[in-house]
Amino acid sequence: MSLQITSLNSGSNGNCYYIGNATEAVLIDAGISCRETERRMKRLGLKMDIVKAIFISHEHSDHIRGLEVLSKKYSLPVYITEKTMLHGGLNLHADNVKVFDEATPVIIGTLTVHAFSKAHDAIEPHSFMITADEICIGVFTDIGVPCSNLIRHFKQCHAAFLEANYDEKMLEQGRYPFFLKKRIRGGKGHLSNTQALEVFKAHKPAYMTHLLLSHLSRDNNNPELVLELFRPHAGRTEVIVASRDVETAVYHISAIPQVIVPQVQYVQGQLAF
Repeated sequence: MSLQITSLNSGSNGNCYYIGNATEAVLIDAGISCRETERRMKRLGLKMDIVKAIFISHEHSDHIRGLEVLSKKYSLPVYITEKTMLHGGLNLHADNVKVFDEATPVIIGTLTVHAFSKAHDAIEPHSFMITADEICIGVFTDIGVPCSNLIRHFKQCHAAFLEANYDEKMLEQGRYPFFLKKRIRGGKGHLSNTQALEVFKAHKPAYMTHLLLSHLSRDNNNPELVLELFRPHAGRTEVIVASRDVETAVYHISAIPQVIVPQVQYVQGQLAF
């Protein structure tokens, strides 16, 4: 038994992550259009009819932009907090709205989804752990600091989507106004490359096979830079940059330790180490 994971898009222009098995799947966030979600899943050989639910991490537009159309077209339940629903200004069919909280895992067929709070400048932001058959997948983006919640869950993951939003030097020397730089690195914005690497080095479980570096800034980061940073520490973990322009490959994650060739790659195939 394995879980299939892919990033359909990752960045400030839209975020959407797929986790599933042969019979059911969930989407974490729906920040690209319904049409683009369909196109990318079709290219990967993934079917919308096994997607059973959408989970929303917070109300920022790059996480909910395609939600209303996607939920309506496929009658998909949307798991969201009441405050996120309100502050996102969403118009969802009442029957499709399912409120979640941190205390109660959500069961979607053979998948279990656990939500936990994170540090981000949204009204009620959450990260997610998706588990099935002892396989644990984490979705950890839009995080201001590597808090104890993140670390505790990261330590359990067979695979994870982990934010590596910006390079400190590029952000400092870049064109962003000071208030925006302060917001990004101020503890409720985003994780830097260095912060993400420290989480990986200090807390990666020995059995983690895949790490998808996510939510890279177009202006303050680049795939080659972050991959060079992670390369010496990858070990047996395959490190992939999730693109802000195209979907990644589909990765099959198992709870059984596998012998894989250590590599670090950019999703569009421009780099391979």
